[in-house]
Amino acid sequence: MNTVTENDRGLTIVRRLDAPREVVFRAWTDPEHLVWFANPLHPPRHPTTVDLRVGGAWRLHMVEHEDKSYTTGGIYREIVPPERLVFAWGAVGGWPDYDPGRPDEAPIVTVTLADLGDATEMTFAVRFAGHVAQDVIEHWYSLGIKRGWVETVDRIVPYLKETA
Repeated sequence: MNTVTENDRGLTIVRRLDAPREVVFRAWTDPEHLVWFANPLHPPRHPTTVDLRVGGAWRLHMVEHEDKSYTTGGIYREIVPPERLVFAWGAVGGWPDYDPGRPDEAPIVTVTLADLGDATEMTFAVRFAGHVAQDVIEHWYSLGIKRGWVETVDRIVPYLKETA
């Protein structure tokens, strides 16, 4: 099952992955395995870091093209190995810019991994807080977050094929 749904408060991507959920969870949480997240045409120029604890951060240097690069990542809110990750998406001084003084403004990402034996159903959801104005959300969509997240999540498929 591979589906993408969108509404005015977020989007959800569901993918069936041919790897056990422990392997998929490690792909999301181990800096050596999180390489799949980066643009394959332009590898990161800085190391990926993961502080896997509630309140900890993960950071990845994303290079879109020679003239555009930034740090992205998140602040963990919930970690349930190997079933679930919840994080506020963003990086201090990165994209999206995460303001530690306003943590409830950040989009929330939830990754849920359902065990299918030798496979995993991954549900990836991005949600905007109820108090975030609709024009702000429309601006986020105009920046291409749906396309960007779909392309990013799709990159895990070949990576898992190579490593699982």
